[in-house]
Amino acid sequence: MNPECHETAPAIASLVWWRRFPSVPRIVGVARHAAAKALTDWGVEEDDVASAALVISELVTNAVRHGRVPGRLVELRLQYDLEKAVTVEVSDASDHRPPTVTTRPAVADATSESGRGLLLVAALTDAWGVRERVVGKTVWARLLVGPGSDS
Repeated sequence: MNPECHETAPAIASLVWWRRFPSVPRIVGVARHAAAKALTDWGVEEDDVASAALVISELVTNAVRHGRVPGRLVELRLQYDLEKAVTVEVSDASDHRPPTVTTRPAVADATSESGRGLLLVAALTDAWGVRERVVGKTVWARLLVGPGSDS
């Protein structure tokens, strides 16, 4: 190797983690804990991990509750753009789409036991949305993380 030639490895721009889970209610906690461990292992700040874990819980719960297709799995994917943002993606096999940012999530009344999840997701994230897949859909949410993220 030429001593005057200094090759450097390309910088890592982001880290990615994903898992597939059965579409059953008990996986919500399992998915949340596994994802929180990945974020913690990557060095994401504790408050940001807590916010991401809450978003993950809501999106996985919705996938299990409203997007369940027998025999199909729920996929959870995280992308950490180092010290900037965490993107959470939850995919299921159903074509049923949640209300989006443009149609405004439904507002639950004081006695409702559900209906606040997407409002919580919208409050905790910089952006969220839905995109189609060959089979089903992916609901994604981006959380700003790191210094000054206010999460």
